[in-house]
Amino acid sequence: MEYNTQKRQLQMPEYGRIIQQLVDRCKELPTKEERNEMSAAIVDFMGQRNPQLRDEENYKHKLWDHLFILSNYDLDVDAPYPFPTLEQLSQKPEKMSYPKLQGDYKFYGKSILQLIEKAIELPNGDEKDALIGVIANNMKKSYNVYNKEHVSDDVIFRHLKDLSENRLDLTGIDSLEKSKIYYTNKSNKNNNHKGNNNKKRHFNQKNKR
Repeated sequence: MEYNTQKRQLQMPEYGRIIQQLVDRCKELPTKEERNEMSAAIVDFMGQRNPQLRDEENYKHKLWDHLFILSNYDLDVDAPYPFPTLEQLSQKPEKMSYPKLQGDYKFYGKSILQLIEKAIELPNGDEKDALIGVIANNMKKSYNVYNKEHVSDDVIFRHLKDLSENRLDLTGIDSLEKSKIYYTNKSNKNNNHKGNNNKKRHFNQKNKR
């Protein structure tokens, strides 16, 4: 009895020995037309044996790359995609750059920084005020989870001011609850101002008639 450990090592064990044998057989075919036909059938078979790959982007391209790897980078066929070289596959990926958070505020996370930048870009108005309130609330939750202690709103406001480089400032407000009232009153004032302007415009048009 012959054990798998006594057989040739598989290039990609996840595809199994049957597909490896099919690829080896494809390489031995005498004409390119025959190899083209068989290689396309092998790729379809590989997709059937590994349906989870279909959820990935460009999965067909990956299957053809895997076919070439199974052939030990030696398969003369007309593939729909350029085959990778051994040098390309052996290259180490570049190191990822990690977000740099200021000082002791790392526990807030990158998403908070992105929201802060978004709020800074928005023009003054209800949308910007609402986003600032959301940011402050999420910062408070993150602080409580990370430090496992209650934090006062004025501390969050100081952190928000520091992270935004003084461009978002709530330090003049006592609490998040008051900030909501502040935003609501500010919004009502804006709406009343718009309403008064519309009334004046309507009154002037009526007098002209």
